[in-house]
Amino acid sequence: MSALTADPDLIRIGNCSGFYGDRFAAMREMLEGGRLDVLTGDYLAELTMLILGRDRMKDANLGYAKTFVRQIEDCLGLALERGVRIVANAGGLNPAGLAEQLRKVAAGLGLDAKIAHVEGDDLTGRAAELGLGAPLTANAYLGAWGIVACLNAGADIVVTGRITDASVVLGPAAAHFGWGRTDYDALAGAVVAGHVVECGTQATGGNFAFFTELADLGRPGFPIAEIRRDGSSVITKHAGTGGAVTVDTVAAQLMYEIQGARYAGPDVTARLDSIRLSAAGADRVRIDAVTGEAPPPTLKVSLNTLGGFRNEMEFILTGLDIEAKAELAQRQLEAWLPVRPAELSWTLARLDRPDAATEEQASALLRCVVRDPDPNKVGRAFANVAVELALASYPGCSFTTLPGNGSPYGVYTPGYVEATQVPHIAVLPDGTRVDIDPAAQTRELVEVPEPELPQPWPHGATRRAPLGAIAMARSGDKGGNANIGVWVREEAQWRWLVDTLTVTRLKQLLPETDSLTVTRHVLPNLRAVNFIVEDLLGKGVAYQARFDPQAKGLGEWLRSRHLDIPRELLA
Repeated sequence: MSALTADPDLIRIGNCSGFYGDRFAAMREMLEGGRLDVLTGDYLAELTMLILGRDRMKDANLGYAKTFVRQIEDCLGLALERGVRIVANAGGLNPAGLAEQLRKVAAGLGLDAKIAHVEGDDLTGRAAELGLGAPLTANAYLGAWGIVACLNAGADIVVTGRITDASVVLGPAAAHFGWGRTDYDALAGAVVAGHVVECGTQATGGNFAFFTELADLGRPGFPIAEIRRDGSSVITKHAGTGGAVTVDTVAAQLMYEIQGARYAGPDVTARLDSIRLSAAGADRVRIDAVTGEAPPPTLKVSLNTLGGFRNEMEFILTGLDIEAKAELAQRQLEAWLPVRPAELSWTLARLDRPDAATEEQASALLRCVVRDPDPNKVGRAFANVAVELALASYPGCSFTTLPGNGSPYGVYTPGYVEATQVPHIAVLPDGTRVDIDPAAQTRELVEVPEPELPQPWPHGATRRAPLGAIAMARSGDKGGNANIGVWVREEAQWRWLVDTLTVTRLKQLLPETDSLTVTRHVLPNLRAVNFIVEDLLGKGVAYQARFDPQAKGLGEWLRSRHLDIPRELLA
């Protein structure tokens, strides 16, 4: 085993992709921008696996992130010249195919690159045997030890399939420091650093609630994790790049798409309630004191199926009698349909205002969404009927959408299998196949009891104001569930927030959540509360249950809601 850098006590790991479709030039920007030891990229998400699954249906040789191949064509020589290893999960459903394609790219460029890959996550062929049904794709979340084996064998590039997002960072760190499988605190520290940088510029000012405080958000730089032997890290970015790295931008990414205080993975469970954040200089934030525990005995499996076909038509309602106009259009359309689809739903968005100065401000939107296993029932048979209302319905009838055929939609569900049932194979640069054992020590995952809460802030004079006047938030999707993380800067604000923003109050502020199961988790070290809203997103992102199918704006909606806030906290 050899270290990946000249410094035995530090490894500098950058990120150049937070999703499939992220900034193409980021790989070159990161390689040219300053010193790195490893460059990582996260290309996979629940929706991406469905997209790649449909690619593979058309061509069995596909199933990987095609943009990654073009990035390597552009940057492989530069990476080799600078001694930067590249680790990415761009292999998607076909890491072996991607590795082979990269070898062809290297040969075409006349470069000697050692390319390895990790496989075993694809359980599609065994789904029924494992009790997972008959999905289009079934991929277990593997951990980092396959990456470790590839890097220790001298790989310049390691591509994987469905691993946990943080594994692309944990793998290089574990290889460099020679960590063992039970060095849980160090492993957990690297997992937290990986979680911070995995979504690219979301750690450097992107999607940041207090974005108006940032001097330069024109083109945020991508993040870098400087990880030390004990698992502590400093999050930073290349000098001269846009955006900012602050305690709050790092906290924002820590709150993204999490559940409770235990952040479980196949290699370690990180305790999010142990994290300490502190400023360590300009655009430098230290993460330390992270504690880890043995991982759970099961692996999460990403299951995607084709749920059927979907279509929608959106009516514009202008001026007076909006509710009556919507009722008429709904009644007519449902009566005129020759065959009713399996699912038919209506949403009225009251964007209109009285005595509006523009026609757009006087208008509301009425959306009808239909789904059915039969594409004919949601195709022209639906859309043409909607258009036929144009001259036969409410005054001013018009549409934002054109009639068209339905399109297939996906359904995401999580599954769980025993880790011992899932192969984890490192295919080294010379073709040697190495089996990676699952964790020998495991621990069942249970919720952390709510910690002792601080004394509530004393009641005094208040002012009606938006929650976002003092609080930041970040929201996202996890299958059909959404999370909303909310945090504040000051201890006094924290005492008020944790006492005030209960599940009951959240449901009052966000009425769409009132009938749903909502759970609150308290993270005192971050002065944060995290809410899990179950089933808000229906059957996952591809199902498009809401106009905001990934719940990206949910936290901002919460911040915009008004409540009585103590005046001294607002000051």
